[in-house]
Amino acid sequence: MTFRLKETAMSHKLKWKLLFFDTLVFWVIALFIFVIYPSAIVRLSVEEVLLHTAVGYACVLVFRLIQGAYRQIWRYAGPTEYMGLVVSDGLATVVFLLIRFLFPERMTIVRAVALFTIDLLGCIMIRMAYQWVYLHRSGNGPVEKFALGVLRVLTGYSFADEQAISNRIRVAIIGAGSIGVMLADELLRNPRAVYEPVCFVDVDKSKAGREIGGIPVLANQSKLKEKLDMLSVQEVVFALPHLTQEQREKLYGVYNGMGYKIKVYDYPMLNAGAEGRRSLHDFDIEDLLFRHSNPVLNEETAEWYRGKNILITGGGGSIGSELARQIAGCGPRRLVLLDIYENGVYDIQQELVSRYGKRLNLRVEIASVCDREKMEKIFADHTPDIVLHAAAHKHVPLMERNVCEAVSNNVFGTLNVVELCEKYNVGRFIMISTDKAVNPTNVMGATKRMCEMIVLSRKGDRTSFSATRFGNVLGSNGSVIPLFRKQIAAGGPVTVTDKRIIRYFMTIPEASQLVMTSGAMAKNGELYVLDMGKPVKIVDLAENMIRLSGLEPGRDIEIVETGLRPGEKLYEELLIKTGELDKTENELIFVERDEAIAPEEIEKKLDILRKALATQSNRAVKAVLMEAVPTYRTPEEVNCRAEEAEEMARGKR
Repeated sequence: MTFRLKETAMSHKLKWKLLFFDTLVFWVIALFIFVIYPSAIVRLSVEEVLLHTAVGYACVLVFRLIQGAYRQIWRYAGPTEYMGLVVSDGLATVVFLLIRFLFPERMTIVRAVALFTIDLLGCIMIRMAYQWVYLHRSGNGPVEKFALGVLRVLTGYSFADEQAISNRIRVAIIGAGSIGVMLADELLRNPRAVYEPVCFVDVDKSKAGREIGGIPVLANQSKLKEKLDMLSVQEVVFALPHLTQEQREKLYGVYNGMGYKIKVYDYPMLNAGAEGRRSLHDFDIEDLLFRHSNPVLNEETAEWYRGKNILITGGGGSIGSELARQIAGCGPRRLVLLDIYENGVYDIQQELVSRYGKRLNLRVEIASVCDREKMEKIFADHTPDIVLHAAAHKHVPLMERNVCEAVSNNVFGTLNVVELCEKYNVGRFIMISTDKAVNPTNVMGATKRMCEMIVLSRKGDRTSFSATRFGNVLGSNGSVIPLFRKQIAAGGPVTVTDKRIIRYFMTIPEASQLVMTSGAMAKNGELYVLDMGKPVKIVDLAENMIRLSGLEPGRDIEIVETGLRPGEKLYEELLIKTGELDKTENELIFVERDEAIAPEEIEKKLDILRKALATQSNRAVKAVLMEAVPTYRTPEEVNCRAEEAEEMARGKR
């Protein structure tokens, strides 16, 4: 605060000093034109010289004041400000040429124009010199030191506060396009910036060997590392917003291999509908997976949710809470969040209340989907139009040891919600499923597959049922990313169950928006599959996260295999029958025409599961679950043939 007040006071002083120097320049040029180099055609007396000079200066001053030349902070000036100065002085020249007809002895047009143009040139030079010195205030060269000394004498401004940050991190900006230039300009102008751009790197050969704002542009060639070392580059910044996934991956490999810490410059205003400010941040998890998580929720989909009563089960979980954020922004008539875990749903409640206040009709219900009586009351009270069902037990190893709870919560909890949707004429039911439901090898995946079969078997007259399936979401509770972060922060080791494991990943906002989009386009009995991109080897993810932390895998932090956990599969699949996949209007969403099971058959499966649950025997329930879900296999049976799977082959590419 003290620095800002000091800077403001100094700016007022500089404004008056700039006016003084502008005045001095005009009168010195007038002295040169009228006295030192007098006209041979029209000779003016001393009184006439003073009159012409005073009137000319008055014209210039009036138009500069109108244009706001002395309200500008010229250290940040660009073409717009300089063009404003040119226009104001041009108008002043025209007005003076008209006024001179009133004088008894007229100055020639050539001399008048020379006075104003030379004065304009002098004023522009003063401002540009000030800008140059400001941008190079931390420079140690003789020219910078001399210029800084002159400016200190003339203005009394020492730049002491700015120079305190002289030990800046030297960065190379990858991309000499408009975004890279914006970044360099921003870093140079910001007195508190900790980064100093020392070069650009670009693939465009026409730019190589040239300079942008005094910063050299290097070619992306074989000897690049030597040149970067000569410039003492410490980090590199990607300023290339339109890279493809393959280009981004290749660039990361190049500069990571050189040993540089990598940052990314995001410029959200490039994307229509993007939110947030431009930012310079570390190469994060989304960048690490080389996946673009562009917003996919359009106005048409948002309109579909607007003005409706919406219930989200599991509203305090990773997906449920993000669905709440997205739907709150659509303007629902009422948003109901239901969860058994009060801490998670409390956090999202406080976040939404803080953001929307009374504009959002928000309700929170603490209940289990297994509690039929309580769920009945919630449906009767809130009469939802849309139900997004995200409530489920999802941790694979835990569910292997708690089979009864997994079946009770996931299967029969879902059944409760489905039946209540039918009873209370809910318009749309959207279930969130998982890739672990495809040829499941664990209890959690098998229960989710059973839920899919329940949902797809319903052919309600008033309720449209659908399910949306996707893989792992980045940063969700209990996922591998937060675990790796903690292990790296603790100094290792980083643990992976098996170095062959691959998984699909998607960001939480992207997954939630795609769920909402698929729900809006659903008709009835459809299973939607989201395009998860390329599968990622978990061990590669671990190695790259270690490198992003400035450490070296195997040397600074070890990666240790701990063995597959109960029910764990080496790879995940998104489709059951890849040949039966239909495109939708959204290129990231596909429909799998899974053959629906007759309601009578579903009821038989549920009946044997109920009887098994009555025994409270995990072994008995698991055996019946394998019978109810025909695609359920043991992990040993699937993993022994993993190398033949298409997903494993894709993960190696």
